[in-house]
Amino acid sequence: MIANLVQLAAEEEQNPLIPPGPELLVGAIAFAIVFFFFWKKLIPNINKVLDERREAIEGGIEKAEAAQTEAQSVLEQYKAQLAEARHEAARLRQEAQEQGAQLIAEMRAEGQRQREEIVAAGHTQIAADRKAAAQALRQDVGQLATELAGKLVGESLEEHARQSRTIDRFLDDLDAKAEATR
Repeated sequence: MIANLVQLAAEEEQNPLIPPGPELLVGAIAFAIVFFFFWKKLIPNINKVLDERREAIEGGIEKAEAAQTEAQSVLEQYKAQLAEARHEAARLRQEAQEQGAQLIAEMRAEGQRQREEIVAAGHTQIAADRKAAAQALRQDVGQLATELAGKLVGESLEEHARQSRTIDRFLDDLDAKAEATR
């Protein structure tokens, strides 16, 4: 039996890579049917899905680019607002410093004015006190002078007119002596 198989195999010695004719024909027809089915039904569906996926990806990329552009725009606006706020804060700080300096100058001027008023009032009060003291001294000196003169003269200088003349004469003599010694 083995001998029969070997003989059979020797008679049909063909190339193992090339199939027999009828098998090749059936395979080619089956391939054409499957290829036609893929071409008409499966390939358009696959292309449709691929196109949709490509459009979704491209749309996503476009949306991402639009979002990035918008984010960049918002960032630039934020930076501009921040710079403007910093500028405004610096301006307000400068105005506050100027107002503070002006307020200090006004307060100094007001303090100087009040000091001058107080000094002037003090001078006025001193002058009034000096005048009152001089008047009181004049009366006291006049009174003492009248009493002394009355004791020296031996007469009473009680009369007002006489007393007044005597006091004025005495004080004028004192003033003349004081000016002479200067």
